[in-house]
Amino acid sequence: MPGVVPSWREIAEMLAWVIYAGAALLEIGGCFAVWAVVRHGRAPAWLLVAALALAGFTFLLSQTGQAFAGRAFAAYGGVYVAASLAWMWVVEQETPTRQDLLGGAIVLIGAWIISSGGRA
Repeated sequence: MPGVVPSWREIAEMLAWVIYAGAALLEIGGCFAVWAVVRHGRAPAWLLVAALALAGFTFLLSQTGQAFAGRAFAAYGGVYVAASLAWMWVVEQETPTRQDLLGGAIVLIGAWIISSGGRA
């Protein structure tokens, strides 16, 4: 609604989802860099990219407002699954199946339920 200012809790919740999305991109990108070296013979220098991306992932995930790491990790897991399917579609050019899309929607709903469960 126009003119309605979100509460601090709502802002924190939105920020957590932005953090989860950024963390997912870094984790998937870092893992994919290792995959490219091991499975596709890419230059070993890509392992440095992987290490930096994975370090960024861990830092970002620690910045959520969740009081407990386990809750943050569980909520993030759903975002990771959905982001992995998006990566497959955009980067690897493989169209998700109906089952992929249904599973992605289910885990996102689960992530939302978990994420809504407790804040610091």
